[in-house]
Amino acid sequence: MRLLTDIRPLRESADFRRLWVGSTVSQLGQQMTAVTVSIQVYAITHSTFSVGLVGLFSLVPLVVFGLYGGAMADAIDRRILSLVSSAGLWLLSMVLVLQSHLDWGKVWVLYAVVACQSACFAVNNPARSAIIPRLIRPELLPAANTLSQAAFNLGFTAGPLLGAAVIAWHGFAAAYLVDVITFTAALYALFRLPAVPPTGAIRRAGLRSVLEGFTFLRAAPALLATFLADILAMVFAQPRALFPAVAGAFFGGGVRTVGLLQAAPAIGALIGVIFSGWVTRVRRQGVAIVLAITAYATAVGLFGLSRTIWLGVALLAMSGAADMVSSAYRNTVLQSAAPDAMRGRLQGVFIVVVAGGPRLGDFVAGTTASLTSPTIALLGGAAVCITGLLILLARNRPFRDYDSQTRALS
Repeated sequence: MRLLTDIRPLRESADFRRLWVGSTVSQLGQQMTAVTVSIQVYAITHSTFSVGLVGLFSLVPLVVFGLYGGAMADAIDRRILSLVSSAGLWLLSMVLVLQSHLDWGKVWVLYAVVACQSACFAVNNPARSAIIPRLIRPELLPAANTLSQAAFNLGFTAGPLLGAAVIAWHGFAAAYLVDVITFTAALYALFRLPAVPPTGAIRRAGLRSVLEGFTFLRAAPALLATFLADILAMVFAQPRALFPAVAGAFFGGGVRTVGLLQAAPAIGALIGVIFSGWVTRVRRQGVAIVLAITAYATAVGLFGLSRTIWLGVALLAMSGAADMVSSAYRNTVLQSAAPDAMRGRLQGVFIVVVAGGPRLGDFVAGTTASLTSPTIALLGGAAVCITGLLILLARNRPFRDYDSQTRALS
């Protein structure tokens, strides 16, 4: 019985291997840049509000260009689109190096670069994700998406730590320069890929093309349910906005405790990847998504009752491992069941959900906690999430019966 990570996608497909290595390395650099921008904004302004604006400047382009970028990924060669958007990200990282080296000290420059980076990322990500099913066998998609989750969580865990270390060693410019170097690896990987032209009836990217994606999604209840399940988890059972409050209230800690809580889900996801060899054997992937998100919400709810730091960290790590499984299957259903001609647009919608859901969840959790308490916010959010999942599973038969071998959406 396969228990450890299934690495067959890396062994069987040299193209997927190049794409994965490039993404892993560049993700590390991107997360270093994310923390460096926040630290530099605070160093310039000494304002937490100004740091918070970084998220706002990144969110709007991510939503707008996520939808349009998905439409572009169905209209032109996905390799070329990924190369162009990645080159844009590389140039923007060079701008960050330059402004830091010249000590401009202009916060608006950082906001502008962050907004442009978000737009390029929103175009790049749907195209890259839509490429994967063209590189490997369909039965290996769960393993490939698990490996992609490992790359993301490795960057999310190690990137901020390395970024802070490089800043302490040689300043902001050095940290941004690492991102430039790592992105070169991503560009090389994309350059080595074969052409990935669009298939089926090709429509020019635009509003009508975007709306076609939503129309298709509405007519595919099994696929729509994967988006709804993720929204339930991210809006109602997302605990990260409460970490600063519970670090002191639950565990009597401070800033370091907040950092530990923030890192715990990503660490759990990485541990989950190590023991993810079983994911390719699951056929009822709709049910698997519900079970994984239920485990995620249960761990978050129990976290609301924990008062020992290591128990809290362990529960958050469990939530991260469950979220990794859910994400792998949601990506797999999207990539394998949707027609290739529609994958880019659906990946664009996926980016919007993934980006917008947690931010809305931060608002819901913070508001609920301020009106009641963090414990009630965590327990209540988990209960709403699980209840919603059970209703979704009961009322959506195509989702409940979805089989990875037949891949029927309705």
